[in-house]
This record gives sequence, C-alpha cells and structure tokens, in this order.
Amino acid sequence: MRTHFCGLIDETLIGQSVTLCGWADAARNMGQLVFIDLRDHEGIVQIVAEPTPAADNAALLEVAARVGYEDCLRVTGTVRRRQAVNDKIKTGQVEVVAERIELLNKAEPLPFHHHENPGEDIRLKYRYLDLRRPEMQHKLRTRTRLVSALRRYLDARGFQDIETPILTKATPEGARDFLVPARMHPGEFYALPQSPQLFKQILMMAGFDRYYQIARCFRDEALRADRQLEFTQLDMEFAWVTERDVQDLTEDMIRTVFREVIGVELANPFPRMTYAEAMRRYGSDKPDLRIDLELVDVAEQVKDCGFAVFTAAARDPNGRVAALRIPGGATLSRKQIDDYAAHAAKFGAKGLAYAKIDGSGAVSSPIAKFFDESAFAALLAHVGAGNGDIVFFGAGAYATVSEFMGALRLKAGREFNRVQDGWKPLWVTDFPMFEWDEDAQRYVALHHPFTAPAVDSIDELRANARTAVSRGYDMVLNGNEIGGGSIRIHRPQMQAAVFDLLGISPEEQRAKFGFLLDALKYGAPPHGGIAFGIDRIAALMAGTESIRDVIAFPKTTTAQCLMTGAPSPVEEAQLAEVHIQVRRPQP
Repeated sequence: MRTHFCGLIDETLIGQSVTLCGWADAARNMGQLVFIDLRDHEGIVQIVAEPTPAADNAALLEVAARVGYEDCLRVTGTVRRRQAVNDKIKTGQVEVVAERIELLNKAEPLPFHHHENPGEDIRLKYRYLDLRRPEMQHKLRTRTRLVSALRRYLDARGFQDIETPILTKATPEGARDFLVPARMHPGEFYALPQSPQLFKQILMMAGFDRYYQIARCFRDEALRADRQLEFTQLDMEFAWVTERDVQDLTEDMIRTVFREVIGVELANPFPRMTYAEAMRRYGSDKPDLRIDLELVDVAEQVKDCGFAVFTAAARDPNGRVAALRIPGGATLSRKQIDDYAAHAAKFGAKGLAYAKIDGSGAVSSPIAKFFDESAFAALLAHVGAGNGDIVFFGAGAYATVSEFMGALRLKAGREFNRVQDGWKPLWVTDFPMFEWDEDAQRYVALHHPFTAPAVDSIDELRANARTAVSRGYDMVLNGNEIGGGSIRIHRPQMQAAVFDLLGISPEEQRAKFGFLLDALKYGAPPHGGIAFGIDRIAALMAGTESIRDVIAFPKTTTAQCLMTGAPSPVEEAQLAEVHIQVRRPQP
C-alpha cells in the first residue's frame, strides 16, 4: 500500500513520487490550500493539497478539506523542498505535494488529543490510541531495541535461548502464585511461574552450560509504578561459575546495551558495596548514588543522654540511632517538618526528632533539653551539621530505622535538588541469607531458598543462621534494582538443610521439590545466575518513572485491564468443566 514511511521522507527523495499511509496528526484548511501533518510510527511529514493549473484537482481539495484528526489516510504525491523549514521534525526540509488522497477510515471524535496529557485511566482504557502517540511509540521502540541488543550480546557468547514451561508446579515462598485449574486432573492446579528458577537450574544439571530466556513471569501481589502482575525478565544461568564470573559478564552486557540503545557510557568497572554498608550509609539495599546525602550512626553519642527513645535503641544490640543531615534544610517550616515525619511513618517510624541550625548558628530542637549543651554540640559536630542545616534523627529497630531514614534521604534528595544528572550503577553483594519473620516465628529467605550460603558447612550455617551471609548479588542503577541473582546450592544435603531452616518439612520438601533434590544427587555442577527486569531497564532508558509506559498493555494498580475489562466473571459451564465452584467473599 505504501512505498515509504512518513518519518523517513528526506531531501534525497526530492522530485520522486511516493505513496504514504498514516494518520492525520493535524489538518489546516486555508481555503484553496490544505496542509495535513501525516504521521506513522517513524514520524510526521507535511502533505500539501493545492490547486494545480495543469490539472483539475477539485476532487483532491474536496477530500483534503474533509480530513479530520486521526483520520486514516493513503496519500500519493511528489516530494519537494519546503519554503518554510520546520527544524522541530526530521522531515522539516521537505513536503509532499498530494496528487491523490484516499480516506481509508474516518475517525470519530477521540476521547483525548495526542498532545494533551490525559489521566492514566483514560490512557489505559483507550490504550490503542495512547500507543499511537509519538512519545509512546518512542518508549516501546526503546524496549524493542533493548531486547534486540541483549539477544545479540548473548547469542554471540554461546548462550542458548531455551523456553521453560508456563504451566508449572506451585511452590512455597515468594509472592502468591496464579493458579490454573487442570481440567484433566480434577481438583489439581498448575501455577504460572514467578520465575523459571528451578527449570534453569535443571538445565545446568542437564549440561547446557549457558542459558538465557526473555521470560514472562507472574506474581499475584500488590501493584505499584515499578511492579505488574505479569512482567518480563531476562533470565540467565551459568554452570561452573563463581559470583565474579556472573557479575563480570553481565556488567559488560549492561554497559554494551546502554551504549548501543541510548548512547550512554556507564562506569567501568561498576563500584561494589556490601549489603551491610548500603544499609548503614543509605538505608537501602538499592541506594541511589546520585544523591550525596548519607546516614550517620550516632548511638555512641546518645547512649547516655536523657532521651529514653534514643538510649533504649542505642543500647539494644539490634537497635539503631541514625542521623540525616540536610544542607540548607533549616528553611523547612514546622508544617514541612511534620510532612517529613508523616512520610517516615509510612515506613515504620513512630516519631522523628530533628535539630535546626539557623544562619547565625542558633539551634532549635525539641530534643535538645535531653542533652547538656556540650554533648548536643558534639552530636551535631559528629553529624557534620553547620549553619543553615537541619538534622533528622531516627531510633528503633535497626531494619526499621534504616528503612524510614532511607526513605527520608530520597525525599530530601529530590526536594532539595540534590539528585545529580547521569547514571550511577552499583553492585550490592553479601546479602543476608535469611530474615526472621516475627509473625510466623521462622526464617524466610531474603532472595529465594535456592541461594547458596557463603559457608560450606551445614553445621556452621545452622549455628549462625541469624547472621549468615548468602552468595547473592544485585545490580542497582540510579536507585533501582535492575537485576538480582546468586550462586545456587548444588549439593542436596545443603539444599535440604536450608529448606529445614526455612521451616519446610521433609515431607513438604519431597512433595514440592522432590525433582530438584533428586537432580542434585546426580553430579550437579556449581552454578549461578541472574535475572534482569526488562520492564524496569526499558523504563530507565526511556526516561519514565512507571514501567506501565514501556509495557504495551499493562494492568492498573487495582490489577485490572481497563481496555478489555479483565478480570471478568466466566460462565458456570466453564467453571463446571474445570470442577470449580466460586465462593463469593462475604460483605
């Protein structure tokens, strides 16, 4: 139907006849002269319908005069140089003089204009219109280029692209599974994979050495800007490797694709930081290094003060008292300070102490009365506070304080314009093996139950489970975890011991993971891997905060597809086929 794309018409085509297809991005009727901006996925070119002395083109002008916004057109004409150059578009040096305009499909009045910024619900309901916008076309094409670059890199290095099952077995740990009733096995269910984790480990045991897959994964969990029920990850696994083998190759891969896709040179090598250091300095296991603010531990400075909240946390082996200095923060009003306290409360803070130092050096603080003057001055000096600064203090359990003070750091970094331009990658290593779940009174795996501990001794792991370190690692970029992985457990005895520490009984181990434990018995090699979030990396490359902008058909934060109306009820006959009876929630 066409000979060229709209956005690729240039000066090399002057004098040539072209046939173009696209949508009318704008139409300007000047009487005997009609201008149409014709748009396809490559861009926009100006179409001109004008009187021609050599031919009767009244019919052409009549069709052109009827063209409306988003009408679907086919135009044949001759390329010529524009008199009024438009430097804002790449075709701005030329235009196409129309000889024939076909109205392929008339568009009804649209619910929103492409140049507006409609609400997200409207965009998702009419996603096909939203995706026509050049901004969205650019974002989705960035994602396409990312995936192509990743495949090229891995194909050239001997990785095999192997598909793993979508219908698989439900497993404990992690998020909730999406369950699929098995019609041929009444009362039994498949689960959609949260990741291909076990299958890729089995592939290493099967001798495939280097595996990758652009994998669809599913997790039944709460949604937010960087999370969806279904998502895409680059899944990778290597046999006969250590942590550095995996990290060095994937770091080079990420550097390469950023260079190829968006022309960005990332640091070489990436800096490295342990989990413990990241939490101590930044209150996060995915610190945004573009923000130069850091947390400072002040337990030693406050352990003998008169403020019981501080002293209790300072003397608790599992407690923490931390300070965050914000240069220039003394300008905050009391209401703004209360807003910071409310923000910290969302992350577990029961209160937020502060000290303001005005331009003359005078200190105002609700906790100053609990210190003698010299001790409070020494505390502020230890934090590095000076005239015009504010210092926030948090006290309580170590993990809780780290989390809410880390959240304050991010908020202050944005609001005080301390987020530097550029890209700050980072490896975070040496994650804890387990977390203690107070409600369940048991350990849970920080990454997943197949991550190898740093120690080889099962007895040593059991004796020091609370402080055990894993062989896990995450790649972080500008405060986003873009990849996470680990060296896996390759000995059945160690895997059984880890299951046992997680409270998974031998019977449940056999029922849920018997195939893995069996496979580990037959000469499983040391192996490890990593998974990268395609959606998250594409969003970073495209310069958007929400992964929904780089997913063609995402769900809302209420887990709905507004365009199709999913999820929706199904007929009783369908439920009967799969032996399901719906139990409605009680009001």
